[in-house]
This record gives sequence, C-alpha cells and structure tokens, in this order.
Amino acid sequence: MIKFWSYDKEYKKEKKKILSNIEKTISKGNIFFGDQLDNFEKNFIKKYKAKYGIAVGSGTDALLIALKTLNLKPGDEIITAANTAIPTISAIINAGGTPRLVDIGQDYLINVKKIKKEISKKTKAIIPVHLYGQMCEMDSIIKLAKKENIMVIEDCAQSQGAKYKNKYSGTIGTFGCFSFYPTKILGAYGDGGFILTNDYELYKKIKRIRFYGIETVEKTNFKDKYYANENGINSRLDEIQASILNFKLKKVNSFINKRKLIAKEYIKKLSSTELELPTENLNCNHVYHLFTIYHAKAEKIKKKLLNLKIQTRSIYPYPIHKMKAYRSLIKNKQRLKNSEKKAKGIFCLPLYPELNSFEVNKICFTLKKVLKEI
Repeated sequence: MIKFWSYDKEYKKEKKKILSNIEKTISKGNIFFGDQLDNFEKNFIKKYKAKYGIAVGSGTDALLIALKTLNLKPGDEIITAANTAIPTISAIINAGGTPRLVDIGQDYLINVKKIKKEISKKTKAIIPVHLYGQMCEMDSIIKLAKKENIMVIEDCAQSQGAKYKNKYSGTIGTFGCFSFYPTKILGAYGDGGFILTNDYELYKKIKRIRFYGIETVEKTNFKDKYYANENGINSRLDEIQASILNFKLKKVNSFINKRKLIAKEYIKKLSSTELELPTENLNCNHVYHLFTIYHAKAEKIKKKLLNLKIQTRSIYPYPIHKMKAYRSLIKNKQRLKNSEKKAKGIFCLPLYPELNSFEVNKICFTLKKVLKEI
C-alpha cells in the first residue's frame, strides 16, 4: 500500500537524534516554557523574517488567539473562503465572530474580486487561507483591508515557506497563523501552532492571551506575579514538541525542495491526461503541501486507486456551508457555486518528502490506467 501520508520513514531515519533531543529536554526539568520553546520561537521568527511571534498549542489556537485581539462583539463578521478547513470557521465562532463566506477561484483560493461586496460595517477582518501550499493574491487583499480599516489574519496552516512577491507566508497581514499538525510541511509528533506579527503591542497581547491573560513578555512578571490582565486561554507548546520542531526546522527547506520535485514529476507525467493539475500563480512560490487535482469522476477514480493499494484523500470534500453545523451561515448558495463544484471533484495524491521515485512512477502509471477505464 502506498500511503497518502506517513511519518514512519522520517522517524526511522531521524530516530536517534529525535530521541536524544527528547531525553535531554526531559532531563532539564522543564516541560513548559523552557529553553527549547525560547529557541524555537527565536529560530522560527528569524527564518521567516518577522519581528515577533509565539508558539501555541495548535494551528486552531493560533487563529483563535489572533481573533481574540479584536475583542469581537455579537454580529461582528470575519470574511474567509468557503472551502477552508473547519478550524478556520470554529476559531472565528469561538472568538465571538460570525464567518462571512466567499467563493473561490479556479486556483482553489479565495476569489479576491468577490471580497469587496461582502464587506459591511460589521466586518472586522479578512482571513485569506493559503490553501494547498500557495498564497492568495495578497496585494489586493491588503489594499482593500487598509481602505476599510480591517485586519488581515493569514491562515498559513498549509503554506509554511511559500512566498508572494518574495515575502514569506504569514508576514504580510497583521498576523500569520501556522499549524504544526504532523501532516504539515513542518510537522510535530503531536499538535502545535505559531503566530507571527510585526506589531509589538499585538505581540504582547497574544502572549498574554496564550497563558490565561498573564503578562509573560518579561519572564520576571510571570514568575513573580500570578495575575491576569485580561481573559485568556491555555495554549502551550510543550518542550518536547519544541525540541522536535527545532530539529526539523533546520531541514524544512529540504522538505520543501523534495515536495517541489515530486510535484514537478507528477505534472510532467500527468500533463497529457484530462485531470486538472495544480498551477503556480503569478508572483507565487508554491510549496506543495498537497498535490490537489480535479476530475468530474473523482469518487470512481479514488475507489479504483484504493483497490490498487494507492491511498488518496479529498481536502476538502464539503464546502463549509454544506456542513450541518454551519448551514445557517449562508442563504444564497449560488454565490458559492465554484466551491461546491470543486469540492465534488477534488482529490489529493500522496506527496511527502519520503515518497520515492518508484512510488511516484507507480502512482502515475496506475492513475493513467484507471483514467482509461472509467
């Protein structure tokens, strides 16, 4: 079976180093807020050329904490894409806001031309979701946000290392929110997330919110004073996960390069088929977190591939407004026509650094064979 994703090969290759780092970390006696977290935060901020940042418990928490800085009131709206992951929407709702959904373009990213008409006096922020490894068209989004005096919170869960006009994902908006879920480009062996910002006052605020509202910018305040300045949450990246991420951060460029090579091979071998393949937009540097393709008979293709021992996955098979929990978010479903159409025919091929050439060739050969049969 060629798995859609697996950490087995990576772990086997790096096992000694990873376990050694974990042993050293535990032996120091700090499980939370120790040297590993400090070093990882500094290294991540430096790598992606931001001024400030904090690590948190998950990518969902990163979005939630960023949104909580807005002090949302009932009825306040946050604009985002209709085909995003559930956590984008749950973070908005749990922060006290109402999601306002926008249709997508042919590239699966939010259609920037349709954002303006969704803005109202209730709009407080736009969350562009950089889906599958490619960034949204940020110039138009930032220009519109500045004109309307609203915040931009980048959802970078699938775009770490991607660039738009040579600027890293997560550094163009007010906040950049990342996920270290194991399947991500930089994956932990558990949950984790990160928030980047270039605003010092907002940095202090997110750092407070991360830990019950306690002032932690200066460590002495945390040690000497158990005192909440505002209502916060508990969202900690532990020292063990920080040690793993610190180790893997040094290798993340090679992870991305391998992903690009695999994507290039897929495109080369499948370009003669009727599949809609990924494209790289102008001014974008795609990091191929996922290799997402489209075919009207996607379900049949996926079933046949699975029978032939090749796993695939649809990300995401349902637009947000088609889910029971969120049907009330929108009444005029025709506005989200492209999101609904794409969701019915998208699926992703296996793509991760440990996938070898033999497996890539087998996937392409088998897929082309299946396409002739359907």
